[in-house]
Amino acid sequence: YNEYKSYLSQDMVSEATSKEHRGIPKAIFLEDVDGYMSTTQPERTAAEVLKEFDEQLQKYKYMELNLLQRKKRLKAQVPDIEKTLEIVQHMLKKKEEFQTHFMLSDQVHALATVPPTDTVCLWLGANVMLEYSIEEAVALLTKNLTTATVNADQLDDDLGYLSNQITTMEVNMARVYNWDFKRRKAMAEK
Repeated sequence: YNEYKSYLSQDMVSEATSKEHRGIPKAIFLEDVDGYMSTTQPERTAAEVLKEFDEQLQKYKYMELNLLQRKKRLKAQVPDIEKTLEIVQHMLKKKEEFQTHFMLSDQVHALATVPPTDTVCLWLGANVMLEYSIEEAVALLTKNLTTATVNADQLDDDLGYLSNQITTMEVNMARVYNWDFKRRKAMAEK
């Protein structure tokens, strides 16, 4: 029983969900195709098994696409957070009036004189801006930068894990296809 427990089947779905990597189910490598095909209940054709494997592969690819989009958004956020944090820290150190250029649009910049202040306004997203003391803004931006960096590292880890699961499913599909081809060839020779 234990030797067949590792096969990819309906039973595998419940077993694999217990072995998840941050919500990504583990794809079990199909070592013995003959054994697996003979233990499917009810006995299924190779086409049915390949269809099931392909559905799982498509789920993995969909997860990969979503993770790549999240990673792209995070990579765009990190430089913005760093730049904002640098400016706010500069304002914290210099309690005097200073001049700076700020962007009005992509190609238009304006010269501005910034008076000494104890507060800053930060865009939080969704057309929301809140006023913070400079110290609170530094703490918030530092926390956001740390969170974004950790999330980016986790996404890289998840994408690597997901890539391994996709490869495992592709190999499983190739093995079942080859097993079916050999079986049909042997039947035709009889």
